[in-house]
Amino acid sequence: MLSIFTSSRADGSMKSIHSGDIETVNSARATFLKKHNISPDDTTLVKMSYDRNDFLRYSTVNNENKGDGITKDSTIVSDGFIVTQPNYALFLPLADCIGVVLHDPTKDIMMVSHLGRHNLEQFGGTESVTYLVRNHHVNPENLTVWLSPAAGSDAYPLFAFDNRSLHNVAIEQLVNGGILAKNITTSPIDVTNDGNYYSHSKFLKGAQTDDGRFAIVAVMR
Repeated sequence: MLSIFTSSRADGSMKSIHSGDIETVNSARATFLKKHNISPDDTTLVKMSYDRNDFLRYSTVNNENKGDGITKDSTIVSDGFIVTQPNYALFLPLADCIGVVLHDPTKDIMMVSHLGRHNLEQFGGTESVTYLVRNHHVNPENLTVWLSPAAGSDAYPLFAFDNRSLHNVAIEQLVNGGILAKNITTSPIDVTNDGNYYSHSKFLKGAQTDDGRFAIVAVMR
């Protein structure tokens, strides 16, 4: 069984923004995970980086990576992680972008992929599926997909895609990768107009006082 949980502002910020908030963030993460019966020691942070031009980096992680970015320093920088065993959670902080969870119940494989403007402009939705097909011999038609809350097109239009929304473009790319449209579930929440979630774009516009991050965590039970 696949379980997915989304934090809210009430849970606290799930990513360190300033040097002085690391302990607070670590505490918030641990509390959020334990609330959902997930051990921080069995969780890996999907750590993003914008310091290069390739936003299609994917990695399959194993027991050696448990706790990375949560209880110890991250050892891998990637745009998406894959696990092939139960009770191994993947944790992704988000500002406005989409956290995508892809799951093949026939093979017990789960992927958590980050899809923001940079990834989508490089067709990250399709490439996430392609990674699973090439490296884990997944049939895309067996995959179920969940898309997290994200910024809507009014506040965060994708100029490279005729001002369409993150969700809209991501769905198109996932379907182009072979996912069946009926197997895609999309959160209806626009984080830029829902006060329960952090939004970096809303913060930059002065509509949110604190610049935090919400997160998703996914685990196969």
